Amino acid sequence: MNRYLIVIEETETGYSAYSPDLDGCVATGATRKEVEKRMKEAIEFHLEGFRAENLPIPKPHSFSTYLEVSA
Repeated sequence: MNRYLIVIEETETGYSAYSPDLDGCVATGATRKEVEKRMKEAIEFHLEGFRAENLPIPKPHSFSTYLEVSA
């Protein structure tokens, strides 16, 4: 089981998400919970495409952290 980083951004109409580890894998939703659910489905679908084409499954390689700075 792999864990892929997703980035969630608030938009004017809800939320959007993408994974820096999986080019082109994106999702949108009205709520944060919805976009997380849709992103999980998008990742599963994306990986099914790799398997169908007999391509190697990309390994997660992105990390995240927060840094505190004076504003």
